[in-house]
Amino acid sequence: MSTTATRVIVTEDRSSAHLLRRSRREVDPVRPGQRARVRRETAAGYAFLTPWLIGFLGLTLVPMVYSLYLSFTRYNIFAPPKWIGLDNYIRLFTKDPVFLQSSEITLIYVFVGTPITLAAALGTAMLLNYRDKGSGFFRSAFYAPSLIGASVSIAIVWRAMFATDGPVDSGLQVFGIDLGGWIGNPSMVLPMMILLHVWTFGSTMVIFLAGLKQIPKELYEAAEMDGAGAWRRFRAVTIPMLSPVMFFNLLLGLIGAFQVFASAYIISNGSGGPAGMTNFITVYLYKRGFSDGQMGYAAAMAWVLLIVVALLAFILFRTQKSWVHYAGDDK
Repeated sequence: MSTTATRVIVTEDRSSAHLLRRSRREVDPVRPGQRARVRRETAAGYAFLTPWLIGFLGLTLVPMVYSLYLSFTRYNIFAPPKWIGLDNYIRLFTKDPVFLQSSEITLIYVFVGTPITLAAALGTAMLLNYRDKGSGFFRSAFYAPSLIGASVSIAIVWRAMFATDGPVDSGLQVFGIDLGGWIGNPSMVLPMMILLHVWTFGSTMVIFLAGLKQIPKELYEAAEMDGAGAWRRFRAVTIPMLSPVMFFNLLLGLIGAFQVFASAYIISNGSGGPAGMTNFITVYLYKRGFSDGQMGYAAAMAWVLLIVVALLAFILFRTQKSWVHYAGDDK
């Protein structure tokens, strides 16, 4: 094709495109006031968003940045902060055995209590998924503890139940088991705290139950026709289809377990005892910051806790491709 012909074709194409755009503008002209309405809607959206922005900046972002600064200072509330660099962080890991013990207890609580809670929630959800009669009552009954489990009143009741000569201790003595109470027993108080954590599995159970309801029954029927038993169907159908919900519950469960405070503080009367077995990082942080007035040191502790939680969340998100299966995946 000659150069002249090419130019003619290009020119005609551009002219056609120009006429098409012009005809569209003539058919659908911009109505008067449309831009003003868009601006008003945008302004209304930002107006509704403003309270959240103020709360985020004033109650979250700014305090976080300021606490990061305080973690590098010596600050006792009554005197101006004094910059000391990394001394607080060095002290945490080299000169404070109580912090190391608190870290160990917290990790045991998180990595033992969270899997047990997930297992209890999933097992209960599967039982309720196959029950129609009275399922509403049982869902409410299992969900209720998650609403009140972190309250001060429940911690007081729990302490009375597991105290020496309390209902639990007296019940075990009937079977010849004399533990002398769980609250004052260093080897039993942490399992008791984990048991309290597991008891509040209701919200996790409800999320699992919602996920189970979304699994097509045809998959179970097809697996059963292939000769798969109950355990095989659970492994091949339930686990893969429920893996996104498991990921969600695992992530929230880990984050929530690291934040345990009220129950441990009330049960131990703020001491973290016995033998420091309820002295979780949050409890120790509170004592250092508000009882001892070492706010800079407490801020450093809080940032170490934040970094640990962030690293665990990062690991979960990085590894989810190997075990979490979403709809439409080729895996």
